[in-house]
Amino acid sequence: MAKKRIGIMTGGGDVPGLNSVIKLVVYRGAELGCEVIGIRRGWEGLTHVDLNDPASKARYILPLNRENTRTIDRTGGTFLHSSRTNPAKMKNLPFALQVQKFEAKESTKDGVHSTIFDVTPAVLKNIETLALDYLIAIGGDDTLSYASKLDRKGIKVIAVPKTMDNDVRNTEYCIGFSTAITRAMDAIERQRTTVGSHEDIGIFRVFGRDAGYTALYTAYVTGLRCCIPEYKVDLQHLIDLLVSDKRDNPSNYSLVILSEGAEWQGYAVKEYGEADAFGHRKKKSVAEDLSDEIKQATGEATVVSDLTYDLRSGSPDFVDRLVAFTFAGMAMDALEEAKFGSMTAINEGRYAMAPIPDPKLGPRKVDIASMYDTERYSPKYDRKIGLPIFLTRA
Repeated sequence: MAKKRIGIMTGGGDVPGLNSVIKLVVYRGAELGCEVIGIRRGWEGLTHVDLNDPASKARYILPLNRENTRTIDRTGGTFLHSSRTNPAKMKNLPFALQVQKFEAKESTKDGVHSTIFDVTPAVLKNIETLALDYLIAIGGDDTLSYASKLDRKGIKVIAVPKTMDNDVRNTEYCIGFSTAITRAMDAIERQRTTVGSHEDIGIFRVFGRDAGYTALYTAYVTGLRCCIPEYKVDLQHLIDLLVSDKRDNPSNYSLVILSEGAEWQGYAVKEYGEADAFGHRKKKSVAEDLSDEIKQATGEATVVSDLTYDLRSGSPDFVDRLVAFTFAGMAMDALEEAKFGSMTAINEGRYAMAPIPDPKLGPRKVDIASMYDTERYSPKYDRKIGLPIFLTRA
């Protein structure tokens, strides 16, 4: 009887902890007598690969074993590399697919017209050719939206949520979140000395396009104010609070944390560059714009620090190692028990299997009423008895 084959891939932005998932899947797979095939560069590995071309196959397909994964959990990033490819919305057909016909839709956004191809038939064919019995997809909201599509097409998919934004639905925690908060906390505590030495107003920008978990939880553990995408603040009130904080501080400085998608009333974050495969353009720095507003309104000196990419780099902390290894074990349990179309999760503070989120619902958002003080622009610390450890419910 042929060995069962498990495909595994990581998509979207990297976070610490991905390699722990990959390693444990490989080790557990070996115990179960399964082969594990790494799909390199996320969904690109199943759209761009030409399985008849040895060079292309070597670029995108990597058989995994105990030897080549033995030490990968000691570092961050993803051993399999990643991309932001969406096979259902491709603007350009890869070379290997240019002779084939695919469903196409015309799209116009911001005055730019384009043709979008759905190459899912090619993805399904590559999965069949690779003889993959199961597919473990590790990713955030965007990556898992396509995993959901494959599940509906009959592929035996198990999802593992990861994102430093912590905004995947159906789970209270995603791999990478704890390390991001730990990195942000450390950076802010270090930079207090510089901001305080010059008696400035310090503005920190962190990731969080649609959800403010990273900014809110960093503010929670550092005692600072924050602005998040879920609530548009009043600019003048925010400035008054920061100036008041500065004057009430014996060291004569104040700090605020902004999600990249945070906005104030009458302001919209500016975007630039081409949209990625999931429709996201890069956002210009709201922190720089707030800095300009503060200087113009008060004459106070400011210093802006962009903490975005630094928070997802390096090795995982204890929580992300723990959750990553546990999620990997759960994924393999689900595979053994034929619980396909499911996602590893934490619900009510307990490990659980949940449905892969419906992509139509979009990312999970901060509950303003219970988590955010709309007068002080800061986290709420009251009424937490009975909540799970991460203070939120999926």
